[in-house]
Amino acid sequence: MRRPPANSLHHQAAEMLRQQIFAGELAPGSFVDEAALCERLAVSRTPLREALKVLVAEGLLRHEPRRGCFVAEITERDLQEIFPVIALLEGRAAYEATEHAGPADIDALQMLHQRLQDHAEAGRITEYYEANYAIHEAFITLADNRWLAQVIGDLRKILRLARHQTLQVPGRLQQSLSEHRQVFAALQKGDAAAAEQAMRNHLLAQRDALRELARNHPSRITP
Repeated sequence: MRRPPANSLHHQAAEMLRQQIFAGELAPGSFVDEAALCERLAVSRTPLREALKVLVAEGLLRHEPRRGCFVAEITERDLQEIFPVIALLEGRAAYEATEHAGPADIDALQMLHQRLQDHAEAGRITEYYEANYAIHEAFITLADNRWLAQVIGDLRKILRLARHQTLQVPGRLQQSLSEHRQVFAALQKGDAAAAEQAMRNHLLAQRDALRELARNHPSRITP
């Protein structure tokens, strides 16, 4: 059987590690055991180390000389600095998505929002998060702006280190659903400026929820 090229192996290893980090299987602050990962991912040290370099560059891992790699921890400062920026960027994506959306796009978004509502009503946080992520991705895709997509994608990788956490704040699940409805309603009306503002408000509300979580549960977010 022909082996995949080395560069393909390290890309595959990087993606598997990303998914484990996002799923919480590699916890924030935890040490990355190279020997154990080589065995688990069925790769040699060389592609694994290349994969680790990729994730260090993305900000998902941090490298400490003579100690190795550790899963990055999102800090209060990170949240304070990233959310205003991503709110501007995703707001612009919502604006451009509204300008580009056709009837079929609106129908597809309607289905995604119905799925979001179903998960919210059932209190299914993991499924809600996945539908929420799909909706944001749909807006970015509709915007059809590769520069926006690239920068937003880089920032969203860091924010996924705090996945689920905002939804643990009492009342946040229904609040998030209401915010999404406001963005979608503006898109349906073709009001790009309103969609932009609603998306900005949604992202900034997430930041407020994380601030509240850090205040009430200091152990969950690094100061």
